[in-house]
Amino acid sequence: MQPEIRKFLEHVRLERGLSENTAVSYARDLADFSAYLAREERTWADADRTLVLRYLSDLKRRGMKAATIARRMSALRAFFRFLVREGGLTSDPTASIEVAAPEEHLPRVVSEEDVERLIGAVRRPDAMGLRDRAMLETLYATGVRVSELLALSLEDLELAAGYIRVFGKGNKERVVPLGEVAQDALTLYLRYGRPLLARDRNENAVFLNRFGRRMTRQGFWNLLKGYARQAGVAEQVTPHTLRHSFATHLLEGGADLRVVQELLGHADISTTERYTHVTPKRLREVYRNAHPRA
Repeated sequence: MQPEIRKFLEHVRLERGLSENTAVSYARDLADFSAYLAREERTWADADRTLVLRYLSDLKRRGMKAATIARRMSALRAFFRFLVREGGLTSDPTASIEVAAPEEHLPRVVSEEDVERLIGAVRRPDAMGLRDRAMLETLYATGVRVSELLALSLEDLELAAGYIRVFGKGNKERVVPLGEVAQDALTLYLRYGRPLLARDRNENAVFLNRFGRRMTRQGFWNLLKGYARQAGVAEQVTPHTLRHSFATHLLEGGADLRVVQELLGHADISTTERYTHVTPKRLREVYRNAHPRA
């Protein structure tokens, strides 16, 4: 890794407090631009507006989606601003470049019935079955990101009080309430399931894999896909699908947008507003209840 990139990543981790996932994404994007500079026999100091525009055209020729290109440009902006502040460059070559915002898609959502079928597909009576049900119930009950779910440690659980402590993007802490069903599932897992999976008494992760170590995102993803197939859920279900469904179902039930923003850990309420689209089912219900001739 080039020293300029290394210093920048240290900056975003330590001074800006960005998550490790964001830092890794920055590193990948900047490595791609660095490789492009090498092919062009140029350096960071040689980068000007024309070179950056040629790089963006190269991304398009490679068939990259608008969202990926926008993310690459965001990484370049942050990096070049850092170099200018640090005195490594006298001007920012990205300052006057505008990239079209990618088309925004509504989050994929599954129905409450599909969520019930998905969680009901967990029928294993063993420790891993208790763990899987606890993970799915917690994910849907709280709307946390999958990274936040799997990062939970035992000291983050306050089951008697009915909430969990979550550390989200930028290591920002928030408290998220648990429903009774998720509380019960977690209690059963911690009492009868986790002790059978734990091999190291110093391991404090809540959710353990069969080797007694913290469950990975890939491991959870594989489990979720398997249960979705067993449940016959037609929609493609991802961990983020359950997060979207959590938010949408809360709003459809009358929850305040600001409350949902806080629960999801969104810094900007405009991000939460994506969930305010009205489903056809909800539209019909409101119409029947409100119109005098419905």
